Amino acid sequence: MARPPNYGQERKERDRQKAAKKAEKLAAKVAAKERSKPEDEAGSETDTETEE
Repeated sequence: MARPPNYGQERKERDRQKAAKKAEKLAAKVAAKERSKPEDEAGSETDTETEE
């Protein structure tokens, strides 16, 4: 005989997977932003070092 479905557990699992995917996308977005950012900051850092 089949077991009755556990809707609460299934819902929590879907929510967990959704949150993990969202966090992964956000981390990728932040990493991409940081990769493009140092190019802009590299010039300003050398300017401040030469001023001192």
